[in-house]
Amino acid sequence: MHRKKKTVNTWFPEQSDFAGKDDILSLMDFTAVELGEKIKSGDVSVVDAAKDCLDAIEKSEKDICAFITRIDEKEVIRQAEEIQKKIDAGELSGPLAGVPVAIKDNICTEGIRTTCASRILSDFIPPYSATVVSKLQNEGALIVGKTNMDEFAMGSTTETSYFGVTKNPWNLNRVPGGSSGGSAAAVSAHQVTFALGSDTGGSIRQPCAYCGVTGIKPTYGSVSRNGLIAYGSSLEQIGPIAKDVRDCAVILEAIMGHDTKDSTSVKRKKPGLLSSLTEDITGVRIGVPRDYFNSGTDIQIKDAVLEAVKVLTKKGAVVEEFDLSLVEYAVPAYYIIASAEAGSNLSRFDGVKYGFRTKEYNDLHQMYKRTRSEGFGDEVKRRIMLGSFVLSAGYYDAYYMKALKSKALIKKAFDSAFEKYDVILGPVTPSVAPETGTSLKDPIKMYLGDIYTVSANLAGLPAISVPCGLDEEGMPIGLQLMGDCFNEKDVLKVAYAFEKTRDYQKSPAASGGKAV
Repeated sequence: MHRKKKTVNTWFPEQSDFAGKDDILSLMDFTAVELGEKIKSGDVSVVDAAKDCLDAIEKSEKDICAFITRIDEKEVIRQAEEIQKKIDAGELSGPLAGVPVAIKDNICTEGIRTTCASRILSDFIPPYSATVVSKLQNEGALIVGKTNMDEFAMGSTTETSYFGVTKNPWNLNRVPGGSSGGSAAAVSAHQVTFALGSDTGGSIRQPCAYCGVTGIKPTYGSVSRNGLIAYGSSLEQIGPIAKDVRDCAVILEAIMGHDTKDSTSVKRKKPGLLSSLTEDITGVRIGVPRDYFNSGTDIQIKDAVLEAVKVLTKKGAVVEEFDLSLVEYAVPAYYIIASAEAGSNLSRFDGVKYGFRTKEYNDLHQMYKRTRSEGFGDEVKRRIMLGSFVLSAGYYDAYYMKALKSKALIKKAFDSAFEKYDVILGPVTPSVAPETGTSLKDPIKMYLGDIYTVSANLAGLPAISVPCGLDEEGMPIGLQLMGDCFNEKDVLKVAYAFEKTRDYQKSPAASGGKAV
């Protein structure tokens, strides 16, 4: 068995230095790769890791509510023992073998309830697993539960879930972001070493910024969407949420690849992401859009991001400002397109074949109406109605077609920018995590909070969020780095070089204390 140790306070120094410290409290304090190395070397067993993970969840879950479904302890231990046997037999040797993982609850898991945080799917158990889940299981990762989220991934706070509100581990009065808020909170609180999320308009990057962890949205088409319950099909991608950049690179490489079950999946060679993790960024060209530092951005966010610019400049990067046009059109274009696709994708949830069905109805039409009225939450209904409106006769050209044209122009603007720059740098959000209950009072303001993230989804670009500081109240601030399509390597390279200059700061919930 492993020895219990004290907590660590260094931001992932050189590669495995973190794992060698004498002040680790829990195995969940390690990064995923470090824990995998310890399991592979025999220092700890998969059962040890599973028990530490379950203990960590038990200690903080009542305060944070990161999970919708937690796998039964006996089943987790049984699977851990099976994985250990395969490791011992040499059948599993990858970096994630035996490492516990949490899966966002809009990603299908065979035999495990998958709800999309909605009443309408509250008892749905998929007959198959998403391709990314199967890939992680083939690597030997141990699934311990399904994380909370905004209902059908529609939201930025994880407050619209039918199963309750997730809290930010840094401050229980603040939101963790969304829609992958449960995954980000679970990693931030060190309940698990890594998790999967999905990103339609910033739903990996924004909660990572709010919770002080790292997450990447890959290029559209690079990771299979088979088994991801659709919201905005042309925009969304599955990606990792973890403690550091190296973990994100390893996990992303494990889940990437062409999938014949996904028509949007792209055939390409494995990019070898780990080779990009070097601190030498001499000559890397970084563009900083002036448009990203308007009056709506909190001054402390600006200061933290501009400080990151100074750090990267000192490390040899060539940084310059430029004008990125059409930024003001990104949010309206995104919400029109996403809502239109949501209205179509969610039409399948009608109470006929699976999911919730109303108990009282007189005919089929009334059953449809009452099932959807009772099964969907307010935010989902709002977006379905918006999508139906923009696709209706007389408004299709005025709204939806204009949004598609704006999307094409935004992609063109990024193409021009990437002719000059390797990476585009900016904030993830205009402010730190707001207090619980404030965002839902003003949905338009909540939508505008996605101003820096939605462009990457509209253009299909890879983008990462890494912690870059704390505000005066001790809340995390995120730095966003975007690259050209299929150029995750440059994004990870710059993120890794910056991360190595930072001191690690755990959330209170991960440090054995209680969030404010």
